[in-house]
Amino acid sequence: MTTFATGTTSNRDRPTILIVDDTPDNIMLLSRLLKDRYNTKVANNGSLALQIAQATPGLELILLDVMMPGLDGYETCRQLKANPVTADIPVIFLTAKSQVEDEAMGLALGAVDYIAKPVSPPILFARVATQLTLLDARRQLKEHNDNLEKLVQDRTAQLALMQEAIIMAMASLADRRDNAVVQAGDNHIRRTQHYVRALAQHLQGHPRFAAELSDENIDLLYRSAPLHDIGKVGIPDRILQKPGLLDREEFEVMKLHAVYGRDTIMLVEKHIGGTNGFLMFAREIAHSHQEKWDGSGYPERLAGDRIPLSARLMAVADVYDALISRRVYKPAFTHQQALDVMRKGRGTHFDPDVLDAFFEIEDRFAAIAATYRDAADGGAGA
Repeated sequence: MTTFATGTTSNRDRPTILIVDDTPDNIMLLSRLLKDRYNTKVANNGSLALQIAQATPGLELILLDVMMPGLDGYETCRQLKANPVTADIPVIFLTAKSQVEDEAMGLALGAVDYIAKPVSPPILFARVATQLTLLDARRQLKEHNDNLEKLVQDRTAQLALMQEAIIMAMASLADRRDNAVVQAGDNHIRRTQHYVRALAQHLQGHPRFAAELSDENIDLLYRSAPLHDIGKVGIPDRILQKPGLLDREEFEVMKLHAVYGRDTIMLVEKHIGGTNGFLMFAREIAHSHQEKWDGSGYPERLAGDRIPLSARLMAVADVYDALISRRVYKPAFTHQQALDVMRKGRGTHFDPDVLDAFFEIEDRFAAIAATYRDAADGGAGA
């Protein structure tokens, strides 16, 4: 038998139905019954039905004969449902079979209904109308869900921007009280968070750090890094804004900014009744970024891996930025001068592996410093 496909000329707004049957009389009957209400396409075998279904945008229903030579209705349905382009098109089986197991097989393959042959016009109209109504309802629900999802995504993005703005405002408030940092400019916060992210990304494949440096955690580190000096809000102005080096007693007071930073974030955790990754990293960085690998830092004199990784990353970022930035007590170092100083801190001030990673991407640090250069100084020259 020669394969064929036809369509009636009809209103483009009407639903399109594909009729699949190997008997011309059945195709003629179904087409005549449906033509006044629907656009119709026809195929007399499963292979042609698959081609038409994939090539017909907006196809809304398939009436599929079960008993056909070649690809029978069951296999045709199976392939329709396996193809993402046609998987969502409802299929109603047309069959003279009446065994429960036959219906169960068809429904298991993804068909939505059965119409027994010989076809009763009222039943055909009712079943087709029901499935088209359900399809329209599913589409409306999907559209509604898509709109809700977009609304949630937009709101989440707005909240993230708001959170970032608040974090930057809090961090800037602390730094603007610090006379040394004010002299260095406003971009210290932005530079250090980019340094931390670049360093963490470079260490992702390192066996010591891979488990902790997931993409999600690196994003959290990036967002929490600006709060590393939040505790400076608790340091008296006479010390924080002193136009020169601190004496021993003043430096002991300055050290408390690490404790104040931790306690401030712990108050937030207490207020919300728990913690999360962002607050955990912020607390670690604020409290421990002044610790040193050999245990000579502050406030807890932690050593080695007892220092949180987040704080070890921040230590490298913070020291590098302090070196290349102008301070009231020193000019800005060049990038090369900063490298020379930091190299001496391997295994004493800095985790050796973290510092090695820094030297492997020191050009990226220089690029970040140049991108967020302060107007107040010459930045990190070569």
